[in-house]
Amino acid sequence: MSDDDALDDVSLSLQQRRVLAAASHAQRARHLSPKFHESTDPTLAFFYHPRTLSVLVCLLAGFLYVALFIDPSNDILNTRWGLVALCSVFIVISVVLFRDGPFIRPHPALWRAVLALNVLYEMFLVFLLFQSKQTGRQMMAFFDPVLGVELPERSYGDNCALTVENVKGGIDIFVLAHSLGWFGKALIIRNHTMCWILSITFELLEYSLAHQLPNFNECWWDHWILDVFTCNWLGIYVGMKWCEHFKMKTYTWHGIREIPTIKGKLSRAGAQFTPHSWTVYQWAPTRRFKSFAGFIAFAVLIMLAELNVFYLKSLLWVPPEHPLVIARLALLFLFALPSAREYYEYYSNPRCKRMGAHCWMLITTLLTELLIIVKFGRGEFSEPFPTLVIAFWSLVVSILVGFSIWQFAIAPWLRRHRSSARTGDKKTE
Repeated sequence: MSDDDALDDVSLSLQQRRVLAAASHAQRARHLSPKFHESTDPTLAFFYHPRTLSVLVCLLAGFLYVALFIDPSNDILNTRWGLVALCSVFIVISVVLFRDGPFIRPHPALWRAVLALNVLYEMFLVFLLFQSKQTGRQMMAFFDPVLGVELPERSYGDNCALTVENVKGGIDIFVLAHSLGWFGKALIIRNHTMCWILSITFELLEYSLAHQLPNFNECWWDHWILDVFTCNWLGIYVGMKWCEHFKMKTYTWHGIREIPTIKGKLSRAGAQFTPHSWTVYQWAPTRRFKSFAGFIAFAVLIMLAELNVFYLKSLLWVPPEHPLVIARLALLFLFALPSAREYYEYYSNPRCKRMGAHCWMLITTLLTELLIIVKFGRGEFSEPFPTLVIAFWSLVVSILVGFSIWQFAIAPWLRRHRSSARTGDKKTE
């Protein structure tokens, strides 16, 4: 065999290996996520083609405009524009380079940008973690000059008589916030029973932490009538109705050109902003120990996300109605939507051995917030936990541990012992 023939054989072998590798990768992708690889609507194909050069030109044009026309003598304004430009570049790079997440509507690039925002928020938290408490409060004043001032303490439990006037006085903008919050959590959790468990658990946590956060000191009717059985119930009810609608909906995606009427075309364009498909979350925590532990971990993460915002705004002196607090809540909702889907996939699918990027990033973010609270909270909460609170949560933990030992260790052993005993009796007969 000549050298040229040998080179041809090597080249052919390399080409065959590339073809086989590509085919194997495509088959694996179809096996893992078949619904993410449907053919796109040809009338929307423009939005699914790579536009990296166009995005680069627009980005540089924006930078050029800002660099030439902003006031160079205003250092604070320059710093803010610089941070905006830095975040913009990172988001664009992330949209180009990050992998697709579990959601594809309205466009996978949107959820790559959401992951990029989560990374940016995490980097800000890491930077804040290495600052002093006073510096952290001054950093809030950088975003808004009115911040950086100690907040007045506000308690909702001064007059707890159950009267019409007191109930009306307890109704404010935060009533709507409660309902909207639980509407969003219902879309994230997608399970009626779990929503109610978490709703009641959070009220118990408010009772337990009222000695640290004065705004947790509410009247009993504020906890249970206004919060749980009015605001939370309304948010959970409407949210679960939305989940039932998406569950029962028939998902048939026709191209816009295939729809004859203008009304149908507009309806199809609006449907681009609805889910491509819907997954019902069947948590089943008593099925196996991994499911039980995953259920408890998910509940703890939800409660951590709820409590972190109250502690952060208290320690950093940010009023609850401030846009920074609202932005944090809105961003966390966006972060949690794909994260919960990835968590459920890791929780319920035995073939899934790796947690998704959205979920991993959100867990890291919540734990970093907790570290900031622990660091900045030193010296702030001097009053010890009440004995009743310690006893109550010790009892709760004991019940959970005892149930898990019975359900996943003792009960299976008893069933196996009885089964083997029956088998031995039959053999004796």
